[in-house]
Amino acid sequence: MRIIILGTAHPYRGGLASYNERLARQLNSEGHETEILTFTLQYPGFLFPGKSQFTDAPPPKDIKITRVLNSVNPFNWLRTGFRLRKKNPDILIIKYWHPSMSPCFGTVARIARNNKNGRTKVICIFDNVIPHEKSLIDRLLTRYFTRSIDGAVVMSRSVGEDLKSFRINIPVTFNPHPLYDNYGDMLSRGAALEKLKLETGYSYLLFFGFIRAYKGLDLLLEAFADQRLRNRRLKLIVAGEFYESDKPYLDIINKNNIGNEVLILDRFIKEDEVSSLFCAADLVVQPYRSATQSGVTQIAYHFEKPMLVTDVGGLSEIVPDGKCGYVVKPEPVSIANAIIDYFSNNRKEEFTKNVREEKAKFTWDKLTKVITDIYNKAGNK
Repeated sequence: MRIIILGTAHPYRGGLASYNERLARQLNSEGHETEILTFTLQYPGFLFPGKSQFTDAPPPKDIKITRVLNSVNPFNWLRTGFRLRKKNPDILIIKYWHPSMSPCFGTVARIARNNKNGRTKVICIFDNVIPHEKSLIDRLLTRYFTRSIDGAVVMSRSVGEDLKSFRINIPVTFNPHPLYDNYGDMLSRGAALEKLKLETGYSYLLFFGFIRAYKGLDLLLEAFADQRLRNRRLKLIVAGEFYESDKPYLDIINKNNIGNEVLILDRFIKEDEVSSLFCAADLVVQPYRSATQSGVTQIAYHFEKPMLVTDVGGLSEIVPDGKCGYVVKPEPVSIANAIIDYFSNNRKEEFTKNVREEKAKFTWDKLTKVITDIYNKAGNK
């Protein structure tokens, strides 16, 4: 089949780009003719909360990526839609993460699928239907987009429930986020610590990814300051760029005098740094206030690391409590209790073994099978 992925890819950076590029590789490996159409402009600079949207890594040589889409230019949406109509792919895949992209994606999808023979089916992979940080116009925008698609993949059951309030007459399938297995090989813990120049006499917690209020880093810092965790030779690595003021977080660190135990890497983490951080970690912690699913859990699974997640969105669907880690309430005491249990009762070996077995569920070929099944169910127009 001819398949086009419309969305984030090189030269843009981050999880969305990694996902789309990894999916394209999988589709190509299965014999499909796949390409990605990405943005000429994804976010206007003044709207982007981070330091840069772009990677300095060279473009991948094994994927066809073309920059065509301007997210804020309606004339460009029309041109892109007609370009796709002319290409006439069997499937147009759109990975959707925020209502701000609805006008752009929804317009392109409507034009692309309205070809003479009705060949093109638009299948959306939803990160979220309802965003973490809501606004009054979200539902209107989301409704516009969801009416332009023929089928959907949801990566958490909670997102599937959200989607029902917009569309019930299309095929929708739940498939968990596949493994992020494109961040390099596993390292020994010692090699990872040496590469990061970290002391070997400590155990390390890892908080990974960009920082916004819904990610709950403040809850983790308050938990880490729990007196029961002091003098346990633990350190917390916070690896990710602040997408908001860092002052509230630094205030917690200073108030609790834990500055020597918290290592902050306030920047975008390059792909070749990811393996070192995860392989050095003893426990990956995601203290989110709200979530649907998370690519961080899938990186942790790839590197066979136990996890501590909060019981929000679809995180509990991915991390079996007491088997591959902990599912706790999004509050400091619950987070601290789990950390204490993990290190006091030496859960690392048992949980790591279980993670190694559980990761087999999250393969990319299962996702591509779901996509082709949805295509077949969508039928002919």
